[in-house]
Amino acid sequence: VQLQAFGGGLVQAGGFLRLSCAASGRTGRTLSNNGMGWFRQAPGKEREFVAHISWSGGTTKSSDSVKGRFTISRDNAKNTVFLQMDSLKPEDTAVYYCAAARGPYGSNLSDEYKYWGQGTQVTVSS
Repeated sequence: VQLQAFGGGLVQAGGFLRLSCAASGRTGRTLSNNGMGWFRQAPGKEREFVAHISWSGGTTKSSDSVKGRFTISRDNAKNTVFLQMDSLKPEDTAVYYCAAARGPYGSNLSDEYKYWGQGTQVTVSS
């Protein structure tokens, strides 16, 4: 299974972006049974958890740093996960990665994820 994240770019502080993560791979293989997550890594910093969502979309969790500004969602029919990012701040600047969990629920621990996308750059100017 391959994950491809896209939708990043350059935006001014206070602006918004919507990231998408599409899954592709062996015919018939979907990620509708997997929890999904978004992580990010800023230059010189460790990768950090952003948000995760359960297989059904019924359970979500966001980190304290993005709570109330970022929203994770998914469309299993399209095998796609989204991260709506509003009220962006310069400290949100990072490469954003999507990942598929080993089980039906997401996690804030990167070790709980089996597949990773290549990342998409988000830059927020002040």
